Amino acid sequence: MPKAKSSPGPADSLAARLARLGVHSQAALITHLPLRYEDETRITAIRDVRDGLPVQLEAEVVDSSIQLRPRRQLLVRVRDVSGAATLRFLNFYPSQQKQMQAGARLRIFGEARVSFGEVDLIHPRVKVVDADAPLPTAMTPVYPTTAGLAQSALRKLIERALDQENLDDTLPERLRARYRLAPFADSLRALHHPPPDTPLAVLEDRSHPAWQRMKFDELLAQQLSLRKAYAARRAQDAPALAQRSTLTDALLRCLPFRLTGAQQRAWQEIAHDLADAHPMQRLLQGDVGSGKTIVAALAMLRAAEHGAQAALMAPTEILAEQHCRKLTGWLAPLGIEVGWLSGSLKKSRKRALIERLQSGELLLAVGTHALIEDAVDFPNLALAVVDEQHRFGVRQRLALREKGSESRSGARRASPHQLMMSATPIPRTLAMSFYADLDVSVLDELPPGRTPVLTKLVAESRRDEVIARVREACATGRQAYWVCPLIEESETLQLKTALETHQRLQGELAGLAIGLVHGRLKSDDKAQVMEAFVAGRIDLLVATTVIEVGVDVPNASLMVIEHAERFGLSQLHQLRGRVGRGAAESACILLYAAPLGVAARARLKIVYENADGFEIARRDLELRGPGEFVGSRQSGVPLLRFADLTLDAAIVERAREAAEIMLRDHGDLAQTHLARWLGTKQDYLKV
Repeated sequence: MPKAKSSPGPADSLAARLARLGVHSQAALITHLPLRYEDETRITAIRDVRDGLPVQLEAEVVDSSIQLRPRRQLLVRVRDVSGAATLRFLNFYPSQQKQMQAGARLRIFGEARVSFGEVDLIHPRVKVVDADAPLPTAMTPVYPTTAGLAQSALRKLIERALDQENLDDTLPERLRARYRLAPFADSLRALHHPPPDTPLAVLEDRSHPAWQRMKFDELLAQQLSLRKAYAARRAQDAPALAQRSTLTDALLRCLPFRLTGAQQRAWQEIAHDLADAHPMQRLLQGDVGSGKTIVAALAMLRAAEHGAQAALMAPTEILAEQHCRKLTGWLAPLGIEVGWLSGSLKKSRKRALIERLQSGELLLAVGTHALIEDAVDFPNLALAVVDEQHRFGVRQRLALREKGSESRSGARRASPHQLMMSATPIPRTLAMSFYADLDVSVLDELPPGRTPVLTKLVAESRRDEVIARVREACATGRQAYWVCPLIEESETLQLKTALETHQRLQGELAGLAIGLVHGRLKSDDKAQVMEAFVAGRIDLLVATTVIEVGVDVPNASLMVIEHAERFGLSQLHQLRGRVGRGAAESACILLYAAPLGVAARARLKIVYENADGFEIARRDLELRGPGEFVGSRQSGVPLLRFADLTLDAAIVERAREAAEIMLRDHGDLAQTHLARWLGTKQDYLKV
């Protein structure tokens, strides 16, 4: 008979609460640092209390009573030699009332309210003390905590960890001197117990030398983790795809355009990596319209030159289909077939294509998540390309690579090269920290012929003018987009929906061919609408953000984004990039609903004033932080708790340099450092 499960004991409960704080061991407690501090090292006379400031008083209870109106509360009147104050408790226990009887001496900490000479403290922290009770010698730390874990209990746990854990420095003395860093143990104790003469401002803005050391150590751990992952991958075997100057050269001769200098540079970097017998792990990033697809096509073609397979995975069918169409147009004249695999394919077609991939007959494939389904196998995958890589979870990105490195029977193969692409430019400090395990190629040059897009901010009250502008553009033979953020009505957000807008615009723009595309359309229907728009049979396309990336219609010269205040900076910039792809003057109208909130106003101002995706990305990082920017909560990369990439770029540079030195000359200390800062999470793999 199976044993009954025992209920969790106090230790289990405490462990669960600490786990919610990201603390999984006693060692991790020492780097669970305070959010702020309370100064209980001094007593303030009641007459010197200032309104709105935290204060500590020591006073005698004059009387206490329960007041019933306007609501039940405990009022405690206290006095010191300089004056009197009232303590108010809206929620209280009988034991508290008993504790604060007349004559009791209290030490009181809380935020004071001063009005017409009367001093009130609502729900202050109080304790009964003797007249000669000593004051603390350091400021009191206030830690991040969770329900069921009191500050007092957390402080005791951290105190015990500070006494029991090894606080030896993991930085060699010469590196500490080189970067002018305070010792680790001294820094840690200064943050947990700052002396009373420490200015609160330098603790709160984290400019204190102790905080600088913690930021450096945290960034160093991230750099060590990612560089170790990079080295581990570089130690694996991969197909060496040396230059053969056949198909790739033929493609370059056949293209109706010349590669930009940035494209040529990126292709040379990728070609060099592909020729190596170790897996390439490269990120190709560039602004909207910078021409990443042709660079990926050259890389995939290099695999085909060697009789090997390559696969390109994109997050949406529209983007994947756009890639497939472009690659087919470029490669079909060279006799290279590109397979298309998506979840919407008919079973018979899908099965036939999978069989051709498994036999090795089909060398190149483009698709969505369908490429990583269990039924799909690549016996000779030399290159895995992932577009818009931040939209995939870490397991999904890894799964495509594993299709090449492990057969369905479990047999190991050489690891494929991996190329990730992003149309969201990544600020330099972010690339140095969260992408430290990647080689990065940057397309910082737009192809000739791309026209600047005029951006306009227009209030919803001028909607009729916008409609007239759409009618005028379509009358001249141009096409337009009208983007809406939702498919169905939401009373909470009160947004215009794509369905409602499509119906309304059909009435307001009678005579124009108006199409509708959104994520819930069947794939075949979606493909038909997009094909009609590309062919020019649709004048105005009403859409949700499914057209954010991958849509390339040079004749479309006008973009209207409805409720633009609801979109993120990256989305607005990506959507704007759907126009300006031809020679005609193009415009993007950001239609917003007034009044604007502070954050929405800031986003619209940034996208209105900037056309450079790298500058927009930098500002986006300032607004959102790295966690949201790179989707790192699902990426497997350690999130930063203390360092701020918008302020600490110089520390990132130093930590990056130190990581190389540590791994080369001080391997044992590097491992100890990782164990201290990441514990069991140190073996992150960023893919």
